Amino acid sequence: MQEITITAPGAPEVLQLRTVPLPRPIEGELLIRVEAAGINRPDVLQRQGKYPPPPGANPAPGLEIAGEVVGAGPGAQGFVLGDKVCALVNGGGYAQYCTVPATQALPWPTGLSAVQAAALPETFFTVWANVFMMGRVKAGDALLVHGGTSGIGTTALMLAREFGVRAFATAGSAEKCEAVRQLGAEPINHREQDFSREVLTATGGRGVDAILDIMGAAYFQRNIATLAMDGRLLVIGFLGGARAEQLDLAAVASRRLTITGSTMRGRTRDEKAVIARELQSMVWPALNAGRCLPLIHATFPLEQAAEAHRLMEGGDHIGKIVLEVAH
Repeated sequence: MQEITITAPGAPEVLQLRTVPLPRPIEGELLIRVEAAGINRPDVLQRQGKYPPPPGANPAPGLEIAGEVVGAGPGAQGFVLGDKVCALVNGGGYAQYCTVPATQALPWPTGLSAVQAAALPETFFTVWANVFMMGRVKAGDALLVHGGTSGIGTTALMLAREFGVRAFATAGSAEKCEAVRQLGAEPINHREQDFSREVLTATGGRGVDAILDIMGAAYFQRNIATLAMDGRLLVIGFLGGARAEQLDLAAVASRRLTITGSTMRGRTRDEKAVIARELQSMVWPALNAGRCLPLIHATFPLEQAAEAHRLMEGGDHIGKIVLEVAH
């Protein structure tokens, strides 16, 4: 089969197509004939040498796919040959075939294309785990999402709207702010406005119950100032740096704030299985009904993975970037 490999840490051109043996599913795994694979920020970081795969994971890039079940290892349950699925994989998604634990696969939602289905797993797993499980966000709460037009951001805003959460989101242009508004959220142009001041004004000084943060250090102090009593800061990225030099512990204590951080790839198979079950129960009905569908910014053929990475690094996209896989 054909697979994209990272020949060495570096710029997008280190992504090269090669021919490799077909993978074999082991205990509890499915073999998927891949039709499309999503591009995600962790893929870019891995290519740059900044996010190495955990021990035992496929070192080839790609964390989410959609396709057809064509094989199964011993003990793999829940699907049969021929089923169409999308899945959160542990690596190797940029390929014609990929293995995945059966517990990390979900049925292909009704009416979606391969591209749409492939755009679901990484962002939906991440948002559900952080915002709704760890962050305990519920109907009536207020949520601030940084990077509102990224794949993570658009997913968070759609799910906020679906579950009755008031959402604010930062974005960097008038076009992106309009996209945020179309997703039912209140946009803040971070190039022209102070997000903390805007949120506090809009909430009558109360602040938000949770913040989904991809920026890290650069926004840390203002994030703390923007949280309401019992607020939760959910850190999932470090585009603005990973080391915050100062922390107002008095503010954390007096407002009973919680600060959490997580990555998805390092979670255990059992932990990912729990998230998958909650998604199928709580979110898949909305997808099957035609709601919360992923926004697709662009698609590329598998062999143009480097161009897809260049587009992501440019930061101008709204929604997901997806590779289409030919056979």
